[in-house]
Amino acid sequence: MAHILKRMANPMVLPGNSSTREEQGAQQRGSDFSELSRRITEAGLLRRRPLYYTVRFGAVTLALAGGIGAFLALGDSWSQLIVAAFLAVIFGQLALAAHDLAHRQVFSRRRPSEAGGLLVADLLLGMSYGWWMNKHTRHHANPNHEGKDPDVSPDILVWSQRQARKAKGLPRFIGKHQAMLFFPLLTLEGLNLSFASFKALGNASMKRPVLEGTLLVVHFVVYFGALFTVLSPAKALAFVAVHQGLFGICLGSVFAPNHKGMPMIEEGMRLDFLRRQVLTSRNVRGGALIDVFMGGLNYQIEHHLFPSMPTPALRRAQVITERYCAELGIPYHQTGLLASHREALRHLRSVGEPLRGGGD
Repeated sequence: MAHILKRMANPMVLPGNSSTREEQGAQQRGSDFSELSRRITEAGLLRRRPLYYTVRFGAVTLALAGGIGAFLALGDSWSQLIVAAFLAVIFGQLALAAHDLAHRQVFSRRRPSEAGGLLVADLLLGMSYGWWMNKHTRHHANPNHEGKDPDVSPDILVWSQRQARKAKGLPRFIGKHQAMLFFPLLTLEGLNLSFASFKALGNASMKRPVLEGTLLVVHFVVYFGALFTVLSPAKALAFVAVHQGLFGICLGSVFAPNHKGMPMIEEGMRLDFLRRQVLTSRNVRGGALIDVFMGGLNYQIEHHLFPSMPTPALRRAQVITERYCAELGIPYHQTGLLASHREALRHLRSVGEPLRGGGD
């Protein structure tokens, strides 16, 4: 599919006055999203859904309260590991709630969206809302664009063969085997987000470092305080391992299928908004269970095109968007959950090839 991305990114060259025709072509491509937006708006899919979010957030709150109640009732027991697994799933749902709040899918105004995001992300999850929102906004603006999308910046993993050739030290070693190590590494993702959140408090881009720092500290004081008060040290450490490990896997299972393994945008490629979002995103097929588990992010193409669209509207938007892309001849990719992971892992293995072939 990468060759399709390059072909669609190239300027149009037509007979006659090439400069004028190229400008006309660019203007036409630029108007393509406007037409899709008109169809989506006329279908009423951008309207707020307060009842949906009241029920959804209420259910997650009740589940969280139930998990905490079970933790307190069980006391110092190895059965707490079942509670840890249950709370890992609930934390995944809380992360999706924070995501929807950040995109103003729940409230149209900034202040309630931000207040809800700080409560859910910082206080309940132990992750900085301000840091994550800044990072995620940059991802939405330039998905899969090396140098612009922080989600494909080389760190422990590499996302392109160009990054692989430049990798050194630990990333170079892990890059050789990153497809095999991907899911084991996800078990550390929850802790990694918390560590990055504390680290980001000193960044000039943080608007409320004192408030967020306070909320993060309160979260971990309560979290570890409760664990080591109720449980023996061994059980408490086991609880953390199960809870944080499964939470990281939940996050990775929701976010990794969306872009990993899709074409990377290289410097010099010029794509209009519609093509930039559609060609780099992947939808995941599934029924109501997948919708709940992935919080609507299985409709990743539609979410990237209309970030503020409420989750329950995405299913109808998918039908409209796919048909529209077919009219324009734009490749529209969707697959099953397991197949999406296979594509992502295949990509990770492929980009690590220079490291395996070149030795240390």
